[in-house]
Amino acid sequence: MKLLKLTIKGLPHFKELLDIDFVAQQRVNDDDKEKLYNVFSNIYVNKALSFVGINASGKTTILKAISFAMKMLNNESINNIKSKEIFNDLDVNQQVIITSYFFSENCANKLETFIAKEVNVIDGSEKLVIRDEKIWSKEISKIKTKKSIFAFSDSDLREKRNQNEQYLMDDVSIIVAENKKHNTSLFVYDMLEWTDHNILNVLGRFPKELLTFLDPSIEYLLCSLKEKKVNIRLKFYGKEEVVINNPRVLENYLSSGTIKGLGVFMSATFAFIEGGYLIIDEIENHFNREIVATLIRFFMDEKVNKNGATLIFSTHYSELLDEFDRNDGIYVVRNKEGISAENLANILKRNDIKKSEVYDSDYLGGTVPAYEAYIALKKVLINVE
Repeated sequence: MKLLKLTIKGLPHFKELLDIDFVAQQRVNDDDKEKLYNVFSNIYVNKALSFVGINASGKTTILKAISFAMKMLNNESINNIKSKEIFNDLDVNQQVIITSYFFSENCANKLETFIAKEVNVIDGSEKLVIRDEKIWSKEISKIKTKKSIFAFSDSDLREKRNQNEQYLMDDVSIIVAENKKHNTSLFVYDMLEWTDHNILNVLGRFPKELLTFLDPSIEYLLCSLKEKKVNIRLKFYGKEEVVINNPRVLENYLSSGTIKGLGVFMSATFAFIEGGYLIIDEIENHFNREIVATLIRFFMDEKVNKNGATLIFSTHYSELLDEFDRNDGIYVVRNKEGISAENLANILKRNDIKKSEVYDSDYLGGTVPAYEAYIALKKVLINVE
């Protein structure tokens, strides 16, 4: 299964419809093809999506919304998805509509899911429920243009939720039947919960090449689970082996950048194998620019990323945008009377303009702190005694 587009309508704190395109929106030239993934015919998807914005613009909330939709598509109960907190401020008389477009079994598909909140009248507990759902499908032979990917007619309607109510739980999507029938799924590695907690999150023996890239002084690192306890064996060249039973203690021996790098690059490796999705919030945390740039380049390299894995990340670091040759893999996030995400290709038509300079100049609007706020803060600091 490959995602083509996600739209989410009705989420609290959002200004309007959240519309995320995985399909390359700009013209695809021969030089572009090696950095994109060909799903079918002349339809390509970006292998990296960046969400860039100032503090409190809503980048993390957008990543949580994307993660929620992906995990719902992967058969998870919506009440068990960690990022369901994006629904916390949803009123009981409101609903959220998630529309997922994806490619599977030689067909383009559309899944429309209506989610609402219910309150138990006895104990006051709340839960999310799926009120209604529909799936449309059409063979790719019917798709002639990019726009027609997302155009479905009544004749394409394949299934309604009420046809399956006899066996389906009210917080599980009808996509579960589709996934079971075709043995398909989305591989999603979500690192959102590790943004503020820099702990080793992968078990196994780490490749020597990765260790050397992150810290050349490490001879080997092995992390295993024995009797439900973590066992970490770490050795530096010319020193005795260190045995650790608590992942948090590892930060006494390795830098925060090395610890994060081990988790991120191993997760990327799994995504490459499965052609899946890796979600990282504030990707530059604990990393220098070159390490982050290397990760982005690996995702865009067809020799490394053979199966079309997708890196989805947020950043404050505008210079990372210059790793993108195209504008349609970048979303500018703002929070003015509600969160919004606008594709850079809709604002900046030319790909050859340096993206970091455009962003830092505030040509896009709302991408640097307001001048008035800067002056006010300066005055306060001047008067501090």
